[in-house]
Amino acid sequence: MTTTIETTPGGVEPAALYERTGHVAVIRLNRPQVLNAVNAALSAAVGEALEVAAADSGVRAVVVTGSGRAFCAGADLKELAAGRSIAAPEHPEWGFAGLVRHWIDKPLIAAVNGFAMGGGTEIVLACDLVVAAVDARLGLPEVKRGLIAGAGGVVRLQRQVPFKRALQMALTGDPVDAREAADWGLVNVVAGSGAALGEAMALAERIAANAPLSVQHTKRVMHQVAAGGSDWDPDWSRREVWVVNDGATDIVVASRDAAEGATAFAEKRPPVWEGR
Repeated sequence: MTTTIETTPGGVEPAALYERTGHVAVIRLNRPQVLNAVNAALSAAVGEALEVAAADSGVRAVVVTGSGRAFCAGADLKELAAGRSIAAPEHPEWGFAGLVRHWIDKPLIAAVNGFAMGGGTEIVLACDLVVAAVDARLGLPEVKRGLIAGAGGVVRLQRQVPFKRALQMALTGDPVDAREAADWGLVNVVAGSGAALGEAMALAERIAANAPLSVQHTKRVMHQVAAGGSDWDPDWSRREVWVVNDGATDIVVASRDAAEGATAFAEKRPPVWEGR
């Protein structure tokens, strides 16, 4: 099944494209003439696409990529210089690009083609998994422009790579290539040139083959406890990570999919997931 959603008022080319193939949705940043720099229209289009994916029970994973030769060059500085907001007009709470503060339970995979600079890297940091083409470049050059990586860069980078690596990247503003980013732990898969989207789709399909409810609660718990207290705190009242863990476990174990997984294993057949 392939579903394409393009909302184009007056026939104007949309700032982001949405397509669903099987259980995987693809959101494509679509301002290639400016290297997919983020303006208000792109933020709104991406945020709306995420809402569609979140509400569609048939979507089990989402891939985010860019049109043309870049993933995303960051904020549209011409818009900022003109004093115009680049946030989604009706949903500023979604954050930069309509994505960096926009939680959905379904895994987000960044397929990085070409440059992902500034806000482009912050979109990458907001995704759960990253596939980058070998010629991709990532970086937070804000300090070179008198700015700060305030769309998640200075918050998330030091949680995803070793602290001193994060400081090096954020304080120098220098970019890193895909292989170096993979060595640091920022990239999961380094793909061939032009192959990032294909590799990301393959990864998404592997995730989509699993029980949807299990995947969603696994993502939620891992994010919620990432900076939580100790799982061995002598005072049980402070073991918040186990409260989160046990709540999700109770939901998943009681689901129809849990029963189906066991039955399918016993009957030696592929499971048929319902997502409930």
